[in-house]
Amino acid sequence: MTTTAEPAQGDHRATYREVLAEPRFRLLFTTRAVAVTADSLRITTFSVLVFTATGSALFSALAFGISFLPQLFGSLLLGSLADRLPPRALIAGGYALECAAALPLALVRMPIAASLAVVALIALATPLFSGASSRLVAQWLEGDAYVLGRSLNNIASSGAQLAGLALGGAAVAVLGAHRALAVSAALHLGCALAVRLRLPRLEPGASGVTSGAARGGAVRDSLRGAGLLLRGRTVRRLMLAQWLPSAFVAGAEGLIVAYAGGRHFAPGWYAVLMGCLPVGMLIGDLLVGRLLRPSTRERLVVPLVVLLGLPLAGFAAGPGAGVSCGLLLLTGSGFAYGLGLQRPFLAALPRDGQGQAFGLLGSGNMTLQGVGPACFGPVAEGLGTGAAMALAGAAAVLTAGWILSWRRAP
Repeated sequence: MTTTAEPAQGDHRATYREVLAEPRFRLLFTTRAVAVTADSLRITTFSVLVFTATGSALFSALAFGISFLPQLFGSLLLGSLADRLPPRALIAGGYALECAAALPLALVRMPIAASLAVVALIALATPLFSGASSRLVAQWLEGDAYVLGRSLNNIASSGAQLAGLALGGAAVAVLGAHRALAVSAALHLGCALAVRLRLPRLEPGASGVTSGAARGGAVRDSLRGAGLLLRGRTVRRLMLAQWLPSAFVAGAEGLIVAYAGGRHFAPGWYAVLMGCLPVGMLIGDLLVGRLLRPSTRERLVVPLVVLLGLPLAGFAAGPGAGVSCGLLLLTGSGFAYGLGLQRPFLAALPRDGQGQAFGLLGSGNMTLQGVGPACFGPVAEGLGTGAAMALAGAAAVLTAGWILSWRRAP
């Protein structure tokens, strides 16, 4: 693999307006926001559907997380295709597959095991589509514009998750779970058509990607490419720096409902608490992305990781609903630390493996966010929910110390 040239490390501060002026990015940004809304709608509705059918909290939780874990296996086994296949076909095909996953759930009364298998199989391919999209963004936006493009995607994801949760509740109440899944399918279909009709056709060779005919099998190339990425110390460190803090916070997030129940908060407060993290993420990305220069963002990575974890320590004292909201808002704002890692990460990537690298980054992040709650759930059983959330925050702060140790090294 050849290494990409390091992007311009000047301190020019781009604006969101400049980024959105790029029509191809604007198309990917808009369709991604709609797709995240549809994903959130499908995930929550499918979880409700499974719980209604089985009455099992375990199966409901499995339905909620079934689309996360398979992504890592998909990235390891198929990730090289994100650099070998035409990106327009990949991205449009990804949205079409998401539509195809939701339609059987909406129209056919399948056994629960079969329903879970459909969602898991589609999740295997998710890193291909997301990796191809991220690779195009990295090619079309340069310097600080690329960082703000990532920031806009983060903001859109936070807002779309909130919209999907709200839309999911309303759709299930008005239409029922099966018809709500049909709404999710329709949104994904709209995204697929928009990309197919409006995104320029880009052949792999036109995007700096080696033709698939000149390479080996997809699985062999994918495993080899993933191995090369993870053996590189710089890329591995930067990936772990983006994975670990969010995984620890996800461990605390998975305990919010139990914390609210244990503190006997009024009905509905758990939903407010759950919404505080994405709201904090949106605020943090706006402030850090819009007001700070690139060099300042990169210097603030470690303090922002501390901000991500430190407020969770407050849950050890068993705060009430209002204070809990404030702590979670502060935690969410710390997620802006990731903006300071975007330029170094892109500079460290091989030019002919960017799609696979972005797919691996996203799938690893999703997988570890699923592992986090599984790790801290048993801790909550032994020590209490508030103490477990505080320990998750402490783990994030320790990660900040690890990041500081290698960022200071020559």
